[in-house]
Amino acid sequence: MPPAALHRTSAMTRLILAALLSLLPLQTLAEPLRPVPVTDWKAVYGRIEARDRIAARARLGGTLVSLSVAEGDRVEAGQVLAEVVDEKIGFQLAAVDAQRAALEAELANARTELGRVEDLLARGVSTSQQSDALRTQVQVMSGRIAANEAERKVLEQQAAEGRVLAPLSGLVLNVPAAAGAVVLAGEEIASIGGGGFFLRLAVPERHAGALQEGDAIVIEGAEGPQEGRLARLYPLIENGRVIADVEVPGLSERFVEARVLVRLPVGTREALLVPEAAVSRRAGLDFVTVAGEGGSVERTVVIGQRHEAEGGAMVEVLSGLRPGDEVVSSDE
Repeated sequence: MPPAALHRTSAMTRLILAALLSLLPLQTLAEPLRPVPVTDWKAVYGRIEARDRIAARARLGGTLVSLSVAEGDRVEAGQVLAEVVDEKIGFQLAAVDAQRAALEAELANARTELGRVEDLLARGVSTSQQSDALRTQVQVMSGRIAANEAERKVLEQQAAEGRVLAPLSGLVLNVPAAAGAVVLAGEEIASIGGGGFFLRLAVPERHAGALQEGDAIVIEGAEGPQEGRLARLYPLIENGRVIADVEVPGLSERFVEARVLVRLPVGTREALLVPEAAVSRRAGLDFVTVAGEGGSVERTVVIGQRHEAEGGAMVEVLSGLRPGDEVVSSDE
């Protein structure tokens, strides 16, 4: 083909390409890329725990005759959970009542004798010594009756302590006992969790320096991400881990000690971020269009984590771009 024909063909090709480019959507040039600080997150598992966990214990040894709660029940402070009966207390009360009847009979007899002696003393037949002895006997019998009443109150209090009461308002977490069992004083009947629920974390100690009370924490739940607050860091390191508590508004109490995925902020670093819409994917590779001297150029990039920013979703570019590049994104 003659050179003139080749020249005309290349010119026509350039015109066609220019016309096609004019039909494409307009492109907007973003500001030059520059490193921005991003937060590094550490994924750990936390456990849902009750702030206060107290055992409801038997105060009396005996037979557990009734048990009115089960795991998962809601209880109020002071509510009767179970009842323990010691049959010996009933026999002791019967013995005390019998002693009381005998003492009252003796007291009545002593008062009758005292009345007779006082009548004889008034007529000069008896002596004052005999009257004083009978009066002392009446006082002694009255004292023994008072002691008997106090003994009965002690036994009644022991019987009343057979009722197992809820130590606080909350959720019944565990009931290790069963009706009909023989229990000892101090044995656990039920475990109650109350005072609210929180997440307890065990964080590797190398990240302890980056954690501060009040830091925002992201919790990955079944209903989507939730945000919590780092409420407390415990100074004692256990097995190379720092124990921390996280407060989460509206934390589910359905499963106590369930494991929940938590993301902790453990540091900051600088990274190059581009809008997620500026990244295209073809044949398993990611591309970002940047402005060049002769026009837009696609560059192959390696992307990292996704970040949320005020301008929308952003992705981190690990390689393929450098500070100062201008990312070109197509307007939808």
